[in-house]
Amino acid sequence: MGGVVHFEIPADNNERANTFYQSAFGWTLRPMEGMEYTAAITAPTNEDTGAPNEPGAINGALFPRTDALKTPILTIDVDNLDTALERVESAGGSVVQAKDAIPTMGWYAYFKDTEGNVLGVWQNDTSAGT
Repeated sequence: MGGVVHFEIPADNNERANTFYQSAFGWTLRPMEGMEYTAAITAPTNEDTGAPNEPGAINGALFPRTDALKTPILTIDVDNLDTALERVESAGGSVVQAKDAIPTMGWYAYFKDTEGNVLGVWQNDTSAGT
């Protein structure tokens, strides 16, 4: 069973959005080097793994809004991203953004469900010791 492991919030103005979430909720926001993507730490985390210490807590990110990715997104953890995308399509969904990599971390893609919602899928790169 794939669990929700991440969230993403699109923003028209990243600096304004970062300021809002820091001020309103006390989140720690860390821009990721070489990417237009800001990690949002919402709960205390394990320094070695980056995973939240509290069961059920998830961290997320803020990113620039695009035409295809314009609403908040929940991301589901899967064992095999290619298989997950095949299952999405066979269940009546569609791929919005094909598989891509975050080197040494894993792979992600976005899909649209039968109700028009866009969600993400994530596969850890277990060969990198994650």
